[in-house]
Amino acid sequence: MAMANVYLGPAGIPQYVVRAKSTLDAVKAVRELGLNAMEVEFVQGVRMSRELAKQVGKAARDYRVRLSVHAPYFINLCSEEAEKVEKSRRRLVDSLDRAYHMEAWVVVVHAAYYGKLGPERCYEKVKEELERAYKESGIGSGVYVGVEVTARNNQFGNVEEAFRLAKELPFVTPVIDWGHLYARNEGAINYGEILDLWTREFGGRHMHTHFTSVRYRNGRFVDEHEPVERDMPPFEPLAKELKTRDMTITLICESPLLEKDALLMKEILERNGVHLAD
Repeated sequence: MAMANVYLGPAGIPQYVVRAKSTLDAVKAVRELGLNAMEVEFVQGVRMSRELAKQVGKAARDYRVRLSVHAPYFINLCSEEAEKVEKSRRRLVDSLDRAYHMEAWVVVVHAAYYGKLGPERCYEKVKEELERAYKESGIGSGVYVGVEVTARNNQFGNVEEAFRLAKELPFVTPVIDWGHLYARNEGAINYGEILDLWTREFGGRHMHTHFTSVRYRNGRFVDEHEPVERDMPPFEPLAKELKTRDMTITLICESPLLEKDALLMKEILERNGVHLAD
């Protein structure tokens, strides 16, 4: 029977089951916990040197942990202010540079808000700025820009936009944030539909995803992360889907409980007959 090849780990440095002191320390901790992936969080800014990035990359090779990077939150490639677009592009360039030196395979980014441009003009602007950023990074290839599916309707990044951009730019890959998609769809999610779409569009390409529950407040779902056990969305249906699919997928746990909930996700996967990649 076909079964997914799964990489699973926390978005950031373990803090709950074990307390790692640094990103370098965290790579070893992730492996010792029995996990095999980690996302390096540059969300408040790129404050890692190239030299440290290389050390983190070596540790990841040694401990067989698959790395990804999350670019700073302060990115809006469709800002009305040229200076903000410039600074946004620079943050992405810096993220790509460090990812390249640590051998991370994808840099996840919340690309833009539609603002006054509206969806179509924003799409063209994002495409133009991503091409420019990738060229300015000088890395050539080897790292994807992961355009994340976002939670809010005023943000660039619905499924159609992310997939279209990835078809048009060879260095772009969509990143499905299951919690964001659940919020954007007002509490609905069809895992099988998205996984089928992925296979149709990208075949056997490694799929990078995020998972967390989101908060329901004042009659709507909002982009605030909650523990996995809240079941908004539920994780077990995704585990069941992965049991029957011949694909490679990374699941980055963005729950506030980080590695604790990553271990809960591993337990649910294993209960459904899905084991992590060696």
